[in-house]
Amino acid sequence: MEDVPGLRTALFDAVALADLVHRRILRPIDLVRDAIERIEALNPTLNAVVHTDFDRAVETAAHTDPDRPFAGVPILLKDLCVEADGLGFCEGSAFLKGYVSAGDQEYARRLRRAGFVVLGKTNTPEFGMAPTTEPRLFGATANPWHPRHTPGGSSGGAASAVASGMVPVAHGNDVGGSLRIPASACHLFGLKPTRGRNPLGPRYGEIFAGLGSEHVLTRTVRDSAALLDVTAGPGLGDPYWSPPHTGTWLRESQRPPGRLRIAVTRRAAEGRPVDPEVLAVVDEAAALLDSLGHVVFERDLTELSPEVGSAIGRIYGASLDWVVRYWTRELGRAPEPHELEPLTRLYWERGQKVTGGELLMCLTTVQQFTRTLAEVTDGPDGFDLWLSPTLAEPPPRLGEMLASEEDPTVAEARSARFVAFPLIVANLTGRPAMNVPFGWSEGGLPIGVHLMGRYGGEGTLLRLAAQIEQERPWADLWPPVSARCLGHHHPLPA
Repeated sequence: MEDVPGLRTALFDAVALADLVHRRILRPIDLVRDAIERIEALNPTLNAVVHTDFDRAVETAAHTDPDRPFAGVPILLKDLCVEADGLGFCEGSAFLKGYVSAGDQEYARRLRRAGFVVLGKTNTPEFGMAPTTEPRLFGATANPWHPRHTPGGSSGGAASAVASGMVPVAHGNDVGGSLRIPASACHLFGLKPTRGRNPLGPRYGEIFAGLGSEHVLTRTVRDSAALLDVTAGPGLGDPYWSPPHTGTWLRESQRPPGRLRIAVTRRAAEGRPVDPEVLAVVDEAAALLDSLGHVVFERDLTELSPEVGSAIGRIYGASLDWVVRYWTRELGRAPEPHELEPLTRLYWERGQKVTGGELLMCLTTVQQFTRTLAEVTDGPDGFDLWLSPTLAEPPPRLGEMLASEEDPTVAEARSARFVAFPLIVANLTGRPAMNVPFGWSEGGLPIGVHLMGRYGGEGTLLRLAAQIEQERPWADLWPPVSARCLGHHHPLPA
């Protein structure tokens, strides 16, 4: 092994690592030990990993069947929603400090069955309620491209871990952009699947009134597709089922996308400003898609009306009230005032005022919006994809989106300027959507573009993403704080 920690396997994606094990060039335990070395070298700077399970991971890898699809490939789970047996689980909150999970969620079980080895959990804002990863409990996670800037949220710990090369892939989830925001901020591929594509059980039937989805952050499109192959499909008793898919998602991603109709919008919600550098990247992406033979045209989609906006706020508030009630039941006690952060308390107080009837009316409003959008995109004059910026500006500095005790609404306002484009439309409607790494700010911060597809249309997104990846490769670009920059790489045999 090189003198540099874990460099032997640092630059390979999950599919390539699995292939090395299948061909007996490396063993599962080699992949796991290398990843542990990288985490130990990089985490003191990035603070991406908050719970570790290294001893058990090494033991698991030593007994992993090398012929499993992802034998020995190291993975980290986001410390939110998905529990893993024997691992700490805090969801970024002091209220859950010291809690240890007594079993696996179905999503974690499927990863383990595929041969993945869980090394630990990644940092997240308290209950995932912010587009930055700066919980008081664990402290801020840094962006590997610029450590004084946010990696996004709420899957910011996962994004920082993958972008820096600690692991090739990391689990995340998304109720309003929480996979796509950090993917954009950290120059990664981030796919939010169709509602119900990946299981949420057995603890949950739905998360945040059907808004929540599970998947991963990856450096390559093929890793995202291949992960979907081993995790997708409903669990027993799931309330939502996505349209069935024949064949494999990996093969789907290798097919040409065909000639797609792609609508482009550059206008943010509520007339909020958009950074000119962001708009320039979207223009560049639109020009590339046009040059590849796609039909690209300007068209703003259905506005989020004040009624829909109000419904979103009430759903979020009521859902956070559910989170606190859920953990109050599980822990056998209510949270102490100091155990919840100011922004969480603000949402919780709002949520307690939402009646059951009001919540159902909010869901009715959202469902009406879903039908209206479907008439626009899926009708005779419709289109396949909606292209927009993922975020309205490059990643801000850490601390800018933190709530204060005096005025937690300041954090809301600052976050809204960052997440000015309605990524939540994909969550409201259940549609798949993705961030594709594409450009850079003058200061060297990543800027991604966002594409939302039709319901059940992950295949279209993956095919187009792979086409963009071929034209504009991004996976070989590494941030200053990364495994690649710890030393010089000597490739393994082809």
